[in-house]
Amino acid sequence: MKIIKYTLAVAISATLFSCGNQVKEVKSLETDIDSVSYAIGLTMSGQLKNGFKEVNKDILTQAIRNGLDSTNLLIENKDVQNIIRNYFQKVQEAKKQEELAKSEVYKTEGVAFLEANKTKEGVKTTDSGLQYIVLKEGTGEKPGPTTKVKLHYHGTTIDGTVFDSSVDKGKPYELAVNQFVKGFGEGLQLMKEGAKFKFFIPQELAYGATPRPGIIKPYMALIFEVELLEVKK
Repeated sequence: MKIIKYTLAVAISATLFSCGNQVKEVKSLETDIDSVSYAIGLTMSGQLKNGFKEVNKDILTQAIRNGLDSTNLLIENKDVQNIIRNYFQKVQEAKKQEELAKSEVYKTEGVAFLEANKTKEGVKTTDSGLQYIVLKEGTGEKPGPTTKVKLHYHGTTIDGTVFDSSVDKGKPYELAVNQFVKGFGEGLQLMKEGAKFKFFIPQELAYGATPRPGIIKPYMALIFEVELLEVKK
């Protein structure tokens, strides 16, 4: 579907480009057809600029002329879709490889951070690799894997960038323990009602390689301050 949209944007936007003296610039729009034609042109040219900034305008305009005249075609019509498809597949693959390279950096940074963090005062490490600090002990019950809890959390990346916070929203969060990411759920089961902990979660206990919208990238280690307000019965 994306390829079709790109193709349509390319084809229509090409008619907007001047080619010698063949295109007369219009100073005003006199009819409804004029207005809607111009509006469609602006829409498609915007899509083209956002989706294919590398376009060669001269070649694009030549292709439109050749296609309308059905003469001097440099590419056979039967090859058009394959050429467009192959190009955008290459672009997508290049972007994917770029993201993978960045992900390896996030993974390396997370490992280094946790390695240094585990030696700091008050930091405890579980067998799974989860690190935590007890900020305040609780006095109530501990939740089990399927227990629903009410809590406040403040989540950041290892550089301190906030990606989500019920504290900032001013509204506690309720969910079953086993519905959080693995490291978060493990940490909750160490807490008693009323406790406040700080979790340092390795990427393999967080979202791992799974892409997330927003700030969280693949293989990122995450930090959460969590206050367990209530263990639901």
